[in-house]
Amino acid sequence: MKALERLFAEKLLKVKAVKIQPTSPFTWASGWKSPIYCDNRKTLSYPALRNFVKLELCRVILEKFGEVDAIAGVATGAIAQGALVAEELNLPFVYVRSSPKDHGLENLIEGELRPGMKVVVVEDLISTGGSSLKAVAAIRNNGCDVIGMVASFTYGFNVSVEAFKEAKVELITLTNYSAVLDAALKTNYISEQDIPVLQAWREDPAHWTGK
Repeated sequence: MKALERLFAEKLLKVKAVKIQPTSPFTWASGWKSPIYCDNRKTLSYPALRNFVKLELCRVILEKFGEVDAIAGVATGAIAQGALVAEELNLPFVYVRSSPKDHGLENLIEGELRPGMKVVVVEDLISTGGSSLKAVAAIRNNGCDVIGMVASFTYGFNVSVEAFKEAKVELITLTNYSAVLDAALKTNYISEQDIPVLQAWREDPAHWTGK
C-alpha cells in the first residue's frame, strides 16, 4: 500500500486536487483553519486518473472485503466515484444523503437496499469521520451489514481514528496526509521548514492558528 499511497499522492498534487499553503491557510466550513485543501472530485475531470481511482478502489474492495452485495456512496462527494465502482463490480448502488430530502418519501438512502445485504461504503475523503459514519449508521438502520469503507484520502486525525474504531468500521484509503506531505516535499512543493507547522496542524486541527 505504501507505493500506492505515494503514487496517488503525486497524482493528486499534479492535478492540483490537493493544495498546501502553510503561510496562507484555508478556512473550512467548520471554521477550522487549515494549511491544506483537498478536493478529490477534481480527479473525475481526468479520464485516466478517474479510471485509476476506480480500479484501485475496486481492487481494495475485492482483496479486503471479498463477498459484497452492494456499494453505497456518501453524498455528495462520493456519489460519482461510488457509482463508477459499483458499475465496474456489477453491483447494486445507492447513495446516502446527509439529511432526508424535504419532499416525497424523505429518503435518507437513495436506491434500494435489502435487509441482510453486505455493503461497502465509498467516501471521497475522511476528516473527522462524522458524516461518513452517519452514512454507516443509516445503512445499518436499514438492516444491512456495513463490512467496510474505502476512501481516496484521509487526514488521519486522531478523532477520526477513534471514531471508526468505536463504530467498528474498517477503513482503507488509497492515500493519506503523511503520503501527500512526503510527495510534496519530494517535488519541492513544500520545504523541510514547512513540515513542523503541517504536522502540528494534523495533531490539533481545531486549535491550530497557522503560527
